[in-house]
Amino acid sequence: MKRFTPVAVSLAVPLAAAQLIAGCAAPASTSQAARSGGGDAASPASQATAQPSPASPAAAQPSPASPAAAQPSPASPASPVSPATGTSASPPTDSADTADAAGAARAASRAPSTTPRPVRVPSGVTAGYVVFDRQAGKVIANRQVHHRFRSASVVKILIAIDYLERRKGAIPAGDAALLKPMLRGSDDDAATALWRRGGQGKIVQRMVKKIGLTDTAPPPAAKPGFWGYTAISALDIARVYQYLLAKAEPGVRDVVMGHLRQAQQCATDGFDQYFGIPRGVPRPWAVKQGWSGYGSVPPVKCVRATTTSSDLTRDLTAATTVTTAGFTKVGTAVAGRTRNPVDFGRPVLHTTGVIGDRFIMVVLTTQPAGASFGSSSTRLTALARDLYRSVL
Repeated sequence: MKRFTPVAVSLAVPLAAAQLIAGCAAPASTSQAARSGGGDAASPASQATAQPSPASPAAAQPSPASPAAAQPSPASPASPVSPATGTSASPPTDSADTADAAGAARAASRAPSTTPRPVRVPSGVTAGYVVFDRQAGKVIANRQVHHRFRSASVVKILIAIDYLERRKGAIPAGDAALLKPMLRGSDDDAATALWRRGGQGKIVQRMVKKIGLTDTAPPPAAKPGFWGYTAISALDIARVYQYLLAKAEPGVRDVVMGHLRQAQQCATDGFDQYFGIPRGVPRPWAVKQGWSGYGSVPPVKCVRATTTSSDLTRDLTAATTVTTAGFTKVGTAVAGRTRNPVDFGRPVLHTTGVIGDRFIMVVLTTQPAGASFGSSSTRLTALARDLYRSVL
């Protein structure tokens, strides 16, 4: 087991830094690609074992630009994330919001451990994770933060942000009906509709430039319609959440975070998406999960439970003052992205989100070949729980 010590970080980077996006794949074709609604990755069910064409890995790799060139940009203090308002621009609240608000009001700021305990990554699992304390403005736990994974449904956050930031005026009812199931229930058909409309890989390219992502890239050029093949890293997804909370327009933030706070246990494809943070970390939280490589039909149909998070009395929220500082250099940046290829064969399972308004947690994993969805969920939940307990 490797012990990780806290390091001071900053999430913000120059939004127009060309070196961060120079190696992104060329804009993907807007032609429609075949896909299926299962497995939480926009591809045929057989894509779990599909490999990209010989030329495709290069298309999915960012350039070997040094992240050290990125410097934090000034930012104003962020206000706490507000729940959805029930208007056309924000999703309606429900009893879960009331419970979360009550928990937030009761909780005092909990000081993270100055020396995080070691966290064991299960055998056969490749993991990259980040825990970012927004109040302290630093990463308090990290592992392989630049390791690149295929995104599965985590990319749906980028799809939503891109749509909302390009949209002027009220959200049409038809589009609101796509955003809600995509973010709450991880609906693949809704994601595909917005992916095609936004120009497929161009969505990712715009977000890379806007947020300052260093490891994220569009799907391989040979598979432009496979949004689930977008390359991501734990550090980049943490940056996305910090951008949402600290820099995005309130209308964008409230819609996306409002839906993620009401993520439903049973996804629209029947898979139980309450693994990782939902089962390993106490409320309140807002999450976006991702899974791919487990087929289009869940082995056991999801049945909604009345209790999800463990130890629900241990509420955790942000203090009133939250820093907007972002990541600078964390860990050792990968000098050559060609040495950090995306694994398109083994199953992936990801849990990402915000705990209270203070902590951002991102845990991305590639699971053993042939692993079942149930065993993968158990491993990821244990990892997320242990990681949470190790820093608090």
